[in-house]
Amino acid sequence: MALIILASSSAYRRQLIEKLGINAESVSPAIDESALPGESPRELVERLSTSKAKALARRFPEHLIIGSDQVAELDGSLITKPGNHSRARQQLLACNGKVVRFHTGLCLYNSASDRLQYRLATTEVKFRQLQEDQVERYLRQEQPYDCAGSFKAEGLGICLFEYLRSDDPSALIGLPLIDLTSLLLNEGIELPL
Repeated sequence: MALIILASSSAYRRQLIEKLGINAESVSPAIDESALPGESPRELVERLSTSKAKALARRFPEHLIIGSDQVAELDGSLITKPGNHSRARQQLLACNGKVVRFHTGLCLYNSASDRLQYRLATTEVKFRQLQEDQVERYLRQEQPYDCAGSFKAEGLGICLFEYLRSDDPSALIGLPLIDLTSLLLNEGIELPL
């Protein structure tokens, strides 16, 4: 079996990949995640996902390297990780009653063969009408400051939604496992069933 590297320091992605029974080493790719001028959310997530995977190729030349990234889009504008309470509050209030699209890019890079596979999973989330005190209580309880869109769907963040639409619910948490399974199968990796 090929050695698998998860190009991420995200605890959320690590937990997801463990659900597949994959023994992967997590390594931070240490890349600049800033958007380029004029770059669309979809272009940004593709560039970041592939850049993360390729950034580790020299260090891991005989491996399958998984790169993934997620960005949120509200009314055509990029929503990033808030980083603090004040920005998270602003983000959630801006999403109030609106549809937000979460684009999760997934790249599987075979560093030995230079084969790159890419998939994009988009999740549409409609936020409920939220009161400011609800947003405050939520943020104090979960502190989702390292999450695009300022919520944790795997926790209480799910209560903020009116609905979500996706072909792969794990994509919203940060790693589309259905797509990852397909990409690994393309590389001859059999997963336990």
